[in-house]
Amino acid sequence: MTKINQNYLQLQGSYLFSEIAKRRTKFVADHPEAQIISLGIGDVTRPLPDAIIQAMHKAVDEYSSSDSFRGYGPEQGYDFLLQAIVDNDYKARGVHIATNEVFVSDGSKCDVGNIQEIFSLDSVIAVMDPVYPVYVDTNVMAGRSGDFNKSTNRYDNIVYLPTNAENKFKPELPTQKVDLIYLCYPNNPTGMTLTKDELKVWVDYARENKCVILFDSAYEAYIQEDDVPHSIYEIEGAEEVAIEFRSFSKTAGFTGVRCAYTVVPKALKAYDNEGNSVALNDLWNRRQTTKFNGCSYITQRGAAAVYSEEGREQIRALVNYYMSNANIIRQGLTDLGLEVFGGVNAPYIWLRTPNGMGSWEFFDKLISEAHIVGTPGVGFGQSGQGYFRLTAFGSRENTEKAVERMKNLKF
Repeated sequence: MTKINQNYLQLQGSYLFSEIAKRRTKFVADHPEAQIISLGIGDVTRPLPDAIIQAMHKAVDEYSSSDSFRGYGPEQGYDFLLQAIVDNDYKARGVHIATNEVFVSDGSKCDVGNIQEIFSLDSVIAVMDPVYPVYVDTNVMAGRSGDFNKSTNRYDNIVYLPTNAENKFKPELPTQKVDLIYLCYPNNPTGMTLTKDELKVWVDYARENKCVILFDSAYEAYIQEDDVPHSIYEIEGAEEVAIEFRSFSKTAGFTGVRCAYTVVPKALKAYDNEGNSVALNDLWNRRQTTKFNGCSYITQRGAAAVYSEEGREQIRALVNYYMSNANIIRQGLTDLGLEVFGGVNAPYIWLRTPNGMGSWEFFDKLISEAHIVGTPGVGFGQSGQGYFRLTAFGSRENTEKAVERMKNLKF
C-alpha cells in the first residue's frame, strides 16, 4: 500500500491565488458582460525593457553556432550575472558579498519554499501575520506546523507575529524560542517597511538567540525613502544570521521569464545534533547541485542587462510607472475616506475594509458592484482579516478606471 505525505492533509483549502482565480472564473461565467479589472495577483503587465529583449535575442543567436552553443550551465549561476549582482546590488551600497555567496535560480517563490529543506524538521518558525502563504505552506508540507487549530485558524507549532494598524505594521520580537524568522520588506502584502534602526533590532535579536532570518526583499527596487534598507546586509552583523532573497520578477518584469537569486553568506552558520557549527552556504550549494540544473543562459543574459546603463534607465522607468499607479490608487482610496497603507515604498496598497466588513465579503462586493478583483487580507493570515490588498501592476488605463469605479461604491 502506497502512503502519502500526511502533512499535505494539513494544508487548508486551495492556494490563495488559485481560490481567487476560481471565484473570478465563476463570476465571469455568471456575468459574461462584465469587464473585469484585476488588481489582485501581483503580476506585471508592462513589456520587458528593450535592453533585456536585445540581450536575450543576442543570447538566442549564440545557440546557432557550435562555437557558442551551451548545454548545462553552473547550478549557482553564470559568472557574468553573479559579478553584476555583487557589483550593483551590494558593492554599490557598501556591502561586501562574494560571488560564491550568490545563487541564481528560476524564482524567489521556489527559493523561499525550498530553503526550509536545509533546516531540521523540529525547527520552530516565526512568520509575520499577514504573511506570504508560501512561507507557511511549505513548512506545513515539511511537517513543522503541527495541527491546524480551527478555533484560532492557525497552526499550533508556528509562531505568528501579528502586524496591523495598531502596531503600525511592525511586529514585536518573539517571546518564545524560535529558530527561523521569515521577514519580508518591503512587505507583501501590506506594502509597509522598516527603517535601518528597526531592522537592526531583528538582526541583534537573531545574533543573541542564534536564529536565522529568512529575509525576502523581492520588492527592494520600489523603495523610495532614504532610511529604508534595500538589503538586510546593510545592517552590521546580518551576514552572520540572514539569508536574503531577491527577484527580477517585479523589478524587471520577469514574472513569466523567471530569474531570481538567493544570498547565503559564508559567515552564516547553523548547528548539527552535536552542537557543531555548519556553514549553510555549503548546504544550500549541495541542495541546489542535487535538485536544480540552473537558470537558462538566455534568461541570465537578460537579467545581466538589467545592470547595463540602458537597462538601469529602463528599469527606473518601469518602477516609476507602477509606483505612479500605486499613488493613483492610494490617493483615490484616501479621497473615498478609506484607511490606506503601503503604496509608498512598494507596489501594494493595503486598505482597511469599511464598516467592519470581512475581507472576503469586501472581495464579493468589489467584484459584483465594481467588477474589480483584489486580494482578501485574511487570505494572508488571521491578522489580515478586515484588510484588503490591491496591486499597482495593472495598466495605467485600468488603474484609473478601477479608481473611478470604486467612487461609485456605497459603504
